[in-house]
Amino acid sequence: MQVALLRCFGAVPGKGNIAQVIEDGPVAVAQRQLLARESGHSATVFLTPPAGERGAWVADFYYPHARSVLCLHASLAAAHVLCSRQPGTPVVLETAMRSQLLTLARDGEALYASVRRQAVAPVGIAPGLPARLLGEPGLRLAAPALLSSVGSPKLLIEVADRAALYALTPPLADIVAWSKENGVNGCYVYCRTGEREYEGRNFNHPDPAGEDSATGVAAGALSAWLGHGLVVLQGALLGNPCRMVTRIDGKDIFVGGATEVLAQ
Repeated sequence: MQVALLRCFGAVPGKGNIAQVIEDGPVAVAQRQLLARESGHSATVFLTPPAGERGAWVADFYYPHARSVLCLHASLAAAHVLCSRQPGTPVVLETAMRSQLLTLARDGEALYASVRRQAVAPVGIAPGLPARLLGEPGLRLAAPALLSSVGSPKLLIEVADRAALYALTPPLADIVAWSKENGVNGCYVYCRTGEREYEGRNFNHPDPAGEDSATGVAAGALSAWLGHGLVVLQGALLGNPCRMVTRIDGKDIFVGGATEVLAQ
């Protein structure tokens, strides 16, 4: 079993979401979930070499608590491993759960994974829903909340500023329950911090300690909705500042950032 450990999306060296990449590992879902849980890392991706007409590596994503349809910081970790073997040549991943195709490539010092806007189920978003989910009855939004997805649907909620963003202590159980009922992967709350620059927080886990330092699928979903590339900051409140960059080329949305090898 080959294991690589990387930090991804770090805004500065020594920071970022940690993901492990496993090749030649177990094939059973239960065994993979056990390895992901025992690792203690925020995400694990199991890679299976190409076999078939698509020529794509199969990527199976796991968080410690659950299997996932898509994880972009683990995809960046996979990109670092695979693109290093064939510099200058894009690599294609096929997700294990939904057969979504992602192209991985290096651009300068950053690595990128391409995704595309996905259809989302028609979920009614009542005017008071964001305030209720976030436990803020008097919450004033900077824009109407909406659903957007590049593979993992998010309820995008824009608040006025960083102070409002940082002050949030939502009832996480309510968010998790609503998300499961409506097929949504939590709330991504964000604010504008500059020209095409935003900062966000992701709420999709029942434990406050499970708050993510970087949520690539949310950065991609926000870029898909706005229709242009942007910079999304996240994790500073957790002491782990991360930086995600997106750009759009036709239907492709490239989500990228820095990677740093911890062990290989």
